[in-house]
Amino acid sequence: MTLALTNAHVIPVVGDAFDGTIVVGDDGRIAAAGADVVVPEGAETIDLQGATVTPGLIDAHVHLGVNPEGDGAAASDTNEMTGPNQAAVRTIDAIDPFDEGFDVALAGGVTTVGVNPGSGNPIGGQATVLRTHGRIVDRMVLRAPAGVKSALGENPKRVYGEKKQTPSTRLGNAKIIREAFVAARNYMRRHEAAEPGKPVDVDLTHEALAAVLRGEIPWRQHAHRADDIVTAVRLAEEFGYRLVIDHGTEAHVVADYLAERGVPVLIGPLFTTKSKMELRGRSIANPGKLAAAGVEISIITDHPVIPINFLVHQASLAVREGLDERTALEAITINPARVLGIDGELGSIEVGKRADLVVWNGEPLDVMARPARVLIDGRTVYEYDRDARTERVAPREG
Repeated sequence: MTLALTNAHVIPVVGDAFDGTIVVGDDGRIAAAGADVVVPEGAETIDLQGATVTPGLIDAHVHLGVNPEGDGAAASDTNEMTGPNQAAVRTIDAIDPFDEGFDVALAGGVTTVGVNPGSGNPIGGQATVLRTHGRIVDRMVLRAPAGVKSALGENPKRVYGEKKQTPSTRLGNAKIIREAFVAARNYMRRHEAAEPGKPVDVDLTHEALAAVLRGEIPWRQHAHRADDIVTAVRLAEEFGYRLVIDHGTEAHVVADYLAERGVPVLIGPLFTTKSKMELRGRSIANPGKLAAAGVEISIITDHPVIPINFLVHQASLAVREGLDERTALEAITINPARVLGIDGELGSIEVGKRADLVVWNGEPLDVMARPARVLIDGRTVYEYDRDARTERVAPREG
């Protein structure tokens, strides 16, 4: 069934805002969007009465489904801390689609997430990109793997230092990563040199890192301190892979260095206290500083560290502290879509893209506003009744 959202104030993120209509085809993609769009005959019509529509929000760094709401640390599957190189593990194998956090995401207008392993290991495993509504994880997935998570700094130092194993220092963190990539590169060379038709042993750890070396997926580098961020760049330039900085608490200190190299930063969470040494430089003003220096930024919650429905509020307060409003919207839509490799499908309202849309009961960056309706592939999956103060999440399908 074709759907038409009429009398909408549309912020497409890519391009200028307009007042008009969005038409969603029966394939769940945007068929038309503009001020002069004619509603197709027989289309189901929803009159939005001037409400604002944006693309579905995207949080590129969460632990939804692997660290479920309300279940505590015992239920967490974020870290396989039985060895420092866990490149072969995949978050897709641990995501619980019935985690209450997925409904919390919809309430905040978040329709797509990047689920990462944790940061207890120098090499933590493979990330998954999926929608925030569904019943079967494999049918929710947009991209898997979508990157390999790595951690520098205090977390792996602490975990393995307590075990009296390498790494117990920053030197050891870099050593583990460097050795892993050398081994993966040697593995690739052996495969390339193998006789045609002759069976070659497959190693899942090397295969995951080979995908990074071939540029198929990015290296998702957890790093807070400026010196760790520079180490991440050093390693990336040594091995030639595509680098993304996750967290980037002190990235503003080396913003020019990152901008010169085109390294994007997924900054956040921004609402936390300075609970450890690496967070001393945390400030809600930092996104604005990075963007002003020419660094492409995305804002993240690291859910459940910060509840995922607060993603938009982090962007709002970053605007208060100097971030340009347009950049703030890009930082929770098209920029994370680009990092996750799904910007051809999502992240903006454009003809041909999937119809993941949020209808707001106010201006999106107004902290008093909230999603009134959330659509995924043109299907309403969440509604909020402001008068009754009630929420409705559609039954999980697929």
